[in-house]
Amino acid sequence: MKRREFITLVGGAVAWPLAAHAQQPTKSYRIGMLETISAALNAPHLDAFRKGLRELGYVEGKNYTIEYRSADGRAERFPELAAELVRLGVDLIVVRGTPGTIAAKNATGRIPVVMASVGDPLLIVDSLAHPGGNVTGLSAFVNEMTSKRIGLMKELVPAMSRIALFANMSNAVSPPQWEETKTAARSLGSEAELLDVRSRDEVGRAFETAVGRHVDALIVAFDGLFQANTRMIAELAARNRLPAIYVGREFIEAGGLMTYGVSFPHLYFRAATYVDKIFRGAKPADLPVEQPTKFELIINLKAAKAIGLAVPVHLQQLADEVIE
Repeated sequence: MKRREFITLVGGAVAWPLAAHAQQPTKSYRIGMLETISAALNAPHLDAFRKGLRELGYVEGKNYTIEYRSADGRAERFPELAAELVRLGVDLIVVRGTPGTIAAKNATGRIPVVMASVGDPLLIVDSLAHPGGNVTGLSAFVNEMTSKRIGLMKELVPAMSRIALFANMSNAVSPPQWEETKTAARSLGSEAELLDVRSRDEVGRAFETAVGRHVDALIVAFDGLFQANTRMIAELAARNRLPAIYVGREFIEAGGLMTYGVSFPHLYFRAATYVDKIFRGAKPADLPVEQPTKFELIINLKAAKAIGLAVPVHLQQLADEVIE
């Protein structure tokens, strides 16, 4: 049951109506996509982006093509992939995540860059209302949701005395999230642990550490490495009977317990509006960064049952979607 899907513009501006500019574009554009995972794994988001463009009058293969480049969960690849898109002469770059966006911004000050979602846009733009430069787009509001995620875990696991942040600390968005985790955990009478995971090889060891430190629950941070290894992470959480809350629906589809955050397909759908505005002459510097105002809570009761966890009825009633 999806009750809430909405995004508003910073500063109270109304969202751009999709139908208003649905006239057929006269030029064929090359859109570079700089992504954290493969096109196959990213299909729901790509489909949403294409749908947004289609509703604005764009036809793939006729007036736009996509040059897709994936770092496959390895953030160190972003600079070379961004440079490759610049060499190809794409008209615009769409990117997800802070490391990829920083790489795109460093690779070009000329080609417009649209953030399909980024954890903390203020690490990249001058301000939300007036981004400046060649980068604008949509925020995933990651750090601001940390305390809410911890609160949800406390409701799910009332005896929680120790919660761990599962994060890649080489991602610029993670250190502020760790600070927020410590503060929120302390306010609930819990201790916070940090599991710094920077490669696939470290994922299993992080779960061993969590068990060894008697962690009661996990918050899995927003990172391309984790996106590329959703099933592995969800399975290890289940095997170690560790309740975990995630950022995106893909973890639920991989068997995860609970997610709370923005609807990423909806952000990609909205990203098409930025692309259209820029292709029609708008400058990224003048397009405010969109902030989400409401979020999705999805609970997987099957996953809860598998680890012997009873989900309170009131949490189920709060959820936008409950998977039986």
